Parts: sequence; C-alpha cells; structure tokens
Amino acid sequence: MIVTEADLRDQLRRPTAGARVTVPAGARLSPSATDFVKQWGLVVSHDGAVTATSGPSSPAPRERDWDTASTFPVHLAGEVPKCVSCGSPVEHKADALTQLNAAHYALKTHPRIRLRGQVDSLHAQVLLIQRLARQHDEPDLAQDLGTIAAYCRELTSAEYNERPVADLHLRDWDAERIHQATHDPRGVLGVEHLTIDQDAPELQHWLNLARADSRQIEITALEAFPSPHHPYGASICHAFNRLSSTFYFLQLRLFASERA
Repeated sequence: MIVTEADLRDQLRRPTAGARVTVPAGARLSPSATDFVKQWGLVVSHDGAVTATSGPSSPAPRERDWDTASTFPVHLAGEVPKCVSCGSPVEHKADALTQLNAAHYALKTHPRIRLRGQVDSLHAQVLLIQRLARQHDEPDLAQDLGTIAAYCRELTSAEYNERPVADLHLRDWDAERIHQATHDPRGVLGVEHLTIDQDAPELQHWLNLARADSRQIEITALEAFPSPHHPYGASICHAFNRLSSTFYFLQLRLFASERA
C-alpha cells in the first residue's frame, strides 16, 4: 500500500512541525509524502510503531523510494504563500507567477522555473520513448525508461522541496557502473563508443535526442545553482551530468544487444 501526501494532509487540518500522522503497518510513503514528512518533521506512527524524522532542517537523499508510479509533485502548505521577490503575501496569483516551493510564488522567468519546465519536457519525452520501446519489443529498455521517468519526477521533487536528489539506479546498474560503462564501453559492454547516422534504428535516435536534451538541461541547472557548494543544487546539477551518461549507456546497451 502506498500512502500519498494527500492521505497525510487529510489527517492534519494545518501542518505543524512535529505533528503525528498514522499510516497502516507495512505501508510505504510516496515520494511527495516522504518530502511532506521531512518538510514538517512529522512523527510517523505505523499502527503503533513510531518513526521520528530528522526534522525539516536535515533532509537527506533517498535510495529507491522515488521509483514509483506518478503522483502530482507540488502542493502549497502553510499560510498564504509569499512572493519570493517582494516578500508580500499573494492573495490572488497573477498569470506571470507560479509556485517556487510550498510557501512561495515566483515569476515564471525564475531560473528554477525554467529548469523545472525543461525537466517536464524531458519527462514527457522519456515516456514517449518508453512507449516506442514497448512497440519495438524492447521490454528491458522500456523498464529502464520507466525508471528514468520516475527519476525525472524525483528531480522535480528535489528541486521543489529544496533537498538533495537521490542517486539514479537502473535495476542491477548503479550510477558508478553506468559511468564506467560510458567511459569504457568495450571493457564493460564489449562494444566501441557509438556514433549514429540516418541508418541507425529509430530508438537510437530518440535516445540520442534525450541524451542531448539532458546535457542542455544540465547547463540550465548550473545557471540556476551556480555554486558547487549549494546545499542541494549541486546534487541536482551532478544528477543531470550523470543522466546524460545514462541515456548514452542505454544507447550502448541497445547497440550491444543488436550485435549479439
């Protein structure tokens, strides 16, 4: 059973730091519910067994709890949200404003909002490639693309909730092994570095496009979080660096399977 943020909010008229919420024994929290618990430092009771969180000041990256079905990623919290530019409460949101985080609005030209929009486009692209992989009878590739789609949602959740992002894993491949495979494809996968042309299969072109787009998004992330010491932005920038490598890894592995 998956407990969502909406389920937790139903138990609380108004979130307060350290409040107690109850979930059924054995239930798992969705990514947004996990963020909600950490944001408010909630105490989670699993039908009597209590788990105290570390509180809102010390969020940490998750492992694989982000690899779940899609849920709506952003919510308002607290009193009337404020404008991030002037600090005034926003009673009526103008068209040019959107949520920056749970308590603030920002102009849609804000660097983080631009980044968020590009991640949204990449997420849509990954879902399309996943569908094409299924149509081309590539179930393993489709499964990995589903994981990457979930990771796009994890990236949005981390940016919105202002916390470090979790590491990306594909089934038996962790981020370090993927990175190694893209630098030594012959040693790891038994194929040379890959370049494609007009004769390459359709899926190779789509994966190559996603790889190129993720490299551009990394630049946008670096513009939004320029400091390598940013408490959570640095991990997001690094994640996009590794995400582009992950798409190249999928290209290499698809090429290797075609040659087998």
